[in-house]
Amino acid sequence: MSIIAESLGRIKPSVTIAVTTKAAELKAAGRDVIGLGAGEPDFDTPDNIKEAAIRAINEGKTKYTAVDGIPELKKAICEKFKRDNGLDYEPSQVTVGTGGKQIIYNALIATLNPGDEVLIPAPYWVSYPDMVLLGGGEPVFVPTTAANGFKMQPADLEAAITPKTKWLIFNSPSNPSGAGYSHDELKALTDVLLRHPQVWILTDDMYEHLVYDDFKFVTPAEVEPALYQRTLTMNGVSKSYAMTGWRIGYGAGPVELIKAMAKVQSQSTSNPCSISQYAAVEALNGPQDFIAERAKVFEERRDLVVGMLNQATGLSCPMPEGAFYVYPSCTGCIGKKTPEGKVIENDFDFVSALLETEGVAVVHGEAFGLSPHFRVSYATSTEALTEACERIQRFCASLS
Repeated sequence: MSIIAESLGRIKPSVTIAVTTKAAELKAAGRDVIGLGAGEPDFDTPDNIKEAAIRAINEGKTKYTAVDGIPELKKAICEKFKRDNGLDYEPSQVTVGTGGKQIIYNALIATLNPGDEVLIPAPYWVSYPDMVLLGGGEPVFVPTTAANGFKMQPADLEAAITPKTKWLIFNSPSNPSGAGYSHDELKALTDVLLRHPQVWILTDDMYEHLVYDDFKFVTPAEVEPALYQRTLTMNGVSKSYAMTGWRIGYGAGPVELIKAMAKVQSQSTSNPCSISQYAAVEALNGPQDFIAERAKVFEERRDLVVGMLNQATGLSCPMPEGAFYVYPSCTGCIGKKTPEGKVIENDFDFVSALLETEGVAVVHGEAFGLSPHFRVSYATSTEALTEACERIQRFCASLS
């Protein structure tokens, strides 16, 4: 009899981490590999944030803290929500965790009962369904289409809601598609949610500041204040501040929910790293101008990648509103053969052959719940992106 819990059989390891690991293994073996699978900025953490962390170390701020965050950080988070989103929260409504992933996990563990359904628009971040399953709930996928910019339509949301629906997980801009919802698009969805008082909203706003052209970010509780009392607004410092390894995420919502999440955290990890918390205070309170400067670089990379992928035979790549991903379709390559005679039957075959043949690591669309697509992260240098896209063009041209 296995020592491993049966519940673990319901979930699978993170595919995006697996792709990054595979690319690293090939590199270590001497292969020339360009990894476009990672979901983190290639920029470094700003110096003022690093200095705040060093200062915290030197001042001995290395002890346990309150389970779900130091008062200074909770205050900074309240000020951020007011400044950026027009949302009023008290520190008692704020929780801090070891990354945004822990905030989502805590919320689901604290609220899901067996049979509860959680709506997840597809394509989705790979971890959402598995966290729902670990919490004893049932993920219910709401498909989107490239024609609609990978954005969930109100009628599809309405059709997916049942008496068992407890949460909608809402991610804008989206990982993996980069799709961002405008105010009017989001209002059409919140109008649906107003009719279903049993449905809570869990927002993943991690890519809030990575938006392009004239797109304006909005979050559900901002668009529809009537949903404020059943919304957990989640965000973090990982993407906008290039602090992925520091592991600080946060959320704000009703006190009853926040207390329940703190209870879960008190019996798992306890407090997030004390040094990271003081660094996050500086991130939120310090200079913000570098964010827009870096977003401009990401926008230029996005335009480069979309343009080059749309020149590749068999690919079609929509222009995303935000994040640092594109989610092209490889429909035109399905059914074709590689020069070695291997038939490309699905998007997993496509990305596997691309990695083997040209040394470009991307993530297949099946992992995100919508095929045949693949995700490209453009959070790397322009030189690497140009070379990678040339290799993808060459690979697609070689199929017959």
